[in-house]
Amino acid sequence: MTPPIFLLLAAAASAFAADSYFPPPDSAGGWRTLAEPAQIRKRTGMDAAKLDEAFAYTQQTAPHGGLLVVRNGYLIYEKYSGRGHREALPELASCGKAFTSLATGIMLREHAAKFPQGLDTKAYHPDFLPGLTLPRDDPRKAGITLGQMLAMSAGVKGMNPVYVKGARQTWESPTIDNGPWSTTDDFALQQPLWCAPGECYSYSTSSSHLPAMIVRHITGMEMEDYLRKHLTTPLGFGTWGYAMYRPKLKGGIDANGRMLHTPGGGSIAVRSTDMLRFGYLMLHEGQWGKRQVVPAEFARMCGRMTKYNPHFTHSFNFNVNEDGHVAGVPRDAYWKGGAGGYAIYVVPSLDLVVWKLGGNTSQYDPALTRLTVNYTPDASRDEWKPGDPKTIGNATERTLQMVVAAAVAAR
Repeated sequence: MTPPIFLLLAAAASAFAADSYFPPPDSAGGWRTLAEPAQIRKRTGMDAAKLDEAFAYTQQTAPHGGLLVVRNGYLIYEKYSGRGHREALPELASCGKAFTSLATGIMLREHAAKFPQGLDTKAYHPDFLPGLTLPRDDPRKAGITLGQMLAMSAGVKGMNPVYVKGARQTWESPTIDNGPWSTTDDFALQQPLWCAPGECYSYSTSSSHLPAMIVRHITGMEMEDYLRKHLTTPLGFGTWGYAMYRPKLKGGIDANGRMLHTPGGGSIAVRSTDMLRFGYLMLHEGQWGKRQVVPAEFARMCGRMTKYNPHFTHSFNFNVNEDGHVAGVPRDAYWKGGAGGYAIYVVPSLDLVVWKLGGNTSQYDPALTRLTVNYTPDASRDEWKPGDPKTIGNATERTLQMVVAAAVAAR
């Protein structure tokens, strides 16, 4: 009996696996690379021409962007379009939710004594959430666990559709929970429940902000500072930050228009090769060199279905393919996307990490972050218009399918 193709590909990947390799910071040389197509195929089993096809496809899906691929620890593909650039620091929208999850996992290890029940902790309480007062506006909120917050099954009102045990439904939604306002403390705490905790899934930015509030309260640090200390510095990130300057917000900002607290629901700004580091950390189950940056079991939970969300293929702020709903992609693949066409992908069985850079022009505005951008942006695609949605399809999933299709048995 012929083994399934993904088993053959996994075996080919393992032949070149480099578990002991972790890239130094870009300032110290960065990722090791392969450039020649023949060398790429021989060392990593990837077809460079097919990666070119994937990159060409991504250019149809967003005005700005890029495609970066790491396999077996080698950066084998890196191309950009429009304002996309290695040094670009656009606002990555909901990709920031994945960082919130890891900050929470690190906090659970560092402050384990305060969470004897771990992710089962009923965390919608003043002991964990600054600014929350009793009695709660809805007594059902007392049952919300930390795991449900991360999995967006806490019942906190979000966006349609809503899923109940795998069934897609549309519920009345007079407000929309997907903008910067959703990542202010007051808004997140005041969001009503659509269902009792654990009884439904809805994509809720406010639900993701609640763990960031808990990180701040328990650690005594803003989540950005906590991440800088425990995650991005160990991984060797270059310049990064959050798109904190939102003067149009009606609340949650200071006199200069800067958000008062790190937004747990998104808006992180990270260089492309550093997003690969994030994905590579996940590929190695939270390990970076000899350091276990993120608890291994927590990192593994991010890539698989979780008991905290039996309704939809969404773990701790990652989408998972455990049920095989994305055809042609291994079931252990998982990813996190963000509005504008961004997505970080991890495929453990193929030793593969992919970063799809995207973004509209406004997301590249340095006024959002006030961070120094060390390149001259290419504005040639600023007026780009999207093509036929039917032709483009689901760009997040289609890009991953095309990159996986570039994996061939090493020769």
